[in-house]
Amino acid sequence: MTGWNASDIPDQGGRTAVVTGANSGLGYVTARELARRGAHVVLACRSRARGNHALDRLRAEVPAAEAEFRPLDLGDLSSVREFAATFGERAEKPEERLDLLVNNAGVMALPYGRTADGFETQFGVNHLGHFALTGLLLPLLLRTAHARVVSVSSGLHALADIDPHDLNSERRYRRWVAYGRSKTANLLFVHELARRLAATGSDVVAAAAHPGYAATNLQTAGPRLEGRRAAERVVELGNRIIAQPAETGALPLLYAATAPGVRPDSFTGPRVAGLRGAPAPSWRARRTRDDARARRLWEESERLTGVTYEELKSL
Repeated sequence: MTGWNASDIPDQGGRTAVVTGANSGLGYVTARELARRGAHVVLACRSRARGNHALDRLRAEVPAAEAEFRPLDLGDLSSVREFAATFGERAEKPEERLDLLVNNAGVMALPYGRTADGFETQFGVNHLGHFALTGLLLPLLLRTAHARVVSVSSGLHALADIDPHDLNSERRYRRWVAYGRSKTANLLFVHELARRLAATGSDVVAAAAHPGYAATNLQTAGPRLEGRRAAERVVELGNRIIAQPAETGALPLLYAATAPGVRPDSFTGPRVAGLRGAPAPSWRARRTRDDARARRLWEESERLTGVTYEELKSL
């Protein structure tokens, strides 16, 4: 894996990929590089204006790109269902395959809020939205040889374990604890998904990745929403001085998505202290591989979203 970079991405011709949150930052770079290697890429974004702008930008940077924008709001399960339906048999032009799903979109350390379905925003968007999306797209993934699901977590999952008795932070809300819990949930989801896929004999690979400290608009969203201009400036300064650019931060995602030999339930991040550099195996808290925790979160996620993984039931 030494020195792996975007030029090492294998040919993606004939493959179809969905990248959530592809309008900017890590998601945009991931979508662009997949398209550059020949994949048909679907940019799944909440904002139509930003999604279409990203699509125009991508086509300008990669003129031969096969790419499209489709709206997806992970904070609204009706939007998730509508997005997934565009791939199904009821679609005007059903997709025949889905080789790659990159669960990248997310929010970080926002003021307390709720999704359209009443879930705490960070848990709802970062975990439940992607849990539902993956489950709804699973039949297509299972029909595609050697498909992959890559979920983007964070080294900051170390901040907190999930609280199975308070998944929506209703008893007490601390923004960074809630963020850490949502990123722990991402890793537990990957762990349980990989276990269930293996039990069926499927060759779909579920893996996780994180960008380290990468300069994106994720860090400034919280301070900006609250009008904390001083905090926003401090974050912007850190992004300029310390963080690696999104171009580099996206490499662990691209590695997990495309490199040969990526193992189920693996966690890829930057080589240098988990913060920057080329992709490498990343440390993760032991609790994120706890079978009982993962199974309990899975069952509760099915109950909350109403999305049941019928193909992986009773495993």
